[in-house]
Amino acid sequence: QVQLVESGGGLVQAGGSLRLSCAASGRTLDNYHMGWFRQAPGKEREFVARISWTGSISDYADSVKGRFTISRENRMNTVYLQMNSLKPDDTAVYYCAAGIRWDAKIDPRQFAYWGQGTQVTVSS
Repeated sequence: QVQLVESGGGLVQAGGSLRLSCAASGRTLDNYHMGWFRQAPGKEREFVARISWTGSISDYADSVKGRFTISRENRMNTVYLQMNSLKPDDTAVYYCAAGIRWDAKIDPRQFAYWGQGTQVTVSS
């Protein structure tokens, strides 16, 4: 079992930055691909970014490309999401997830373990 705990969310003005962290316990993250998803009120959970277990490959949703960066420190069992140039549309609960599948088409079902989420609110 892998337990994931997100942190770093909060309230920020449009144009600002936040860095989310996802700390894992129970198992090392060395063999897991990691992802960030988000869910806004009344909307479905959507993909934000993912990173391969080696850290050599990453993917981003078009809506965050060029503004968000996913990274990982396996020795620290932690994954990060650096979010810059934040917009009100980025307001959501952000979830960290771990899985062993890497498919071309990204689906939340590829991730077996999920954190509880951290709220990000961007004011205009």
